[in-house]
Amino acid sequence: MSCDRRDRSVLLNVFINDLDAVIKCTLSKFVDDTKLGAAVDSLKGREALQRDLGRLESWAITNRMKFSKTSCQILHLGWHNPAYTYKLGDERLESSPAERDLGVWVDGKLNMNQQCAVAAKRANRVLGCMKHSIGSQSREVIVPPCTALVRPHLEYCVQFWAPQYKQDIKLLECVQRRVTKMVKGLEGKTYEEQLRSLGLFSLEKRRLRGALITVHNFLKGGSGGGGADLLSLVTSDRTQGDGMKGKFGLDIRKRIFTDRVVSHWNRLPREVVTVLSLSEFKEHLDDALSHMV
Repeated sequence: MSCDRRDRSVLLNVFINDLDAVIKCTLSKFVDDTKLGAAVDSLKGREALQRDLGRLESWAITNRMKFSKTSCQILHLGWHNPAYTYKLGDERLESSPAERDLGVWVDGKLNMNQQCAVAAKRANRVLGCMKHSIGSQSREVIVPPCTALVRPHLEYCVQFWAPQYKQDIKLLECVQRRVTKMVKGLEGKTYEEQLRSLGLFSLEKRRLRGALITVHNFLKGGSGGGGADLLSLVTSDRTQGDGMKGKFGLDIRKRIFTDRVVSHWNRLPREVVTVLSLSEFKEHLDDALSHMV
């Protein structure tokens, strides 16, 4: 009997389906990975998390399965995390400075420097291969494959790891600068002029565009009401829009999504924020962003 990769994934999901039945903390299950997490700001929280680790070990023994304990590590998040120690069975788990979660690198301070560096490196590697294999320098030949093969590395899950620092923003933007330099006929133009000639936005502006589209979905109900806890509406005669303004309802980090996007949303013209259709909103938004430096 033989199984392909998809069949093995289905079988594994069947085996671990009840893994979280006895778990009190947050458990995330993937095909070849399991993550256990909790807010630990006291000894009581530490004990709760340790009890769940004990439950996982008991579950593995009962079901005749094993966790790869040498691969299990603890990522302590937050500036004032007490960094308690934990055990899985008899094995003490080591702390890790950074972990990759679904392809995104996260460190204990939620600093995205490493993720930005990895994304830029991968995109540059693909761009280098293209540069040596494509003989033409025309826009029609250069831009489409770069958009399809290079840019996804710079924008995968970027809503979560959007760069915070100028050095990271510049690092990512340099990749697209390389693309514009490959196109013949744009010599002597500034980067902004090159982008305008190619009908492109800067990566920074594209990140803003994606964030504003998400806000539109929240406010217009396209997210199924999921934005109610993140954004609230205010009315003011001093704003340009129709009173549907984003106001972050959570007192959290400065660079978190709701904080970094609210001021941009509030500056959008009335004719943009009042549009109900998503396709029309994108059209009006692109026109507004095209006039931004």
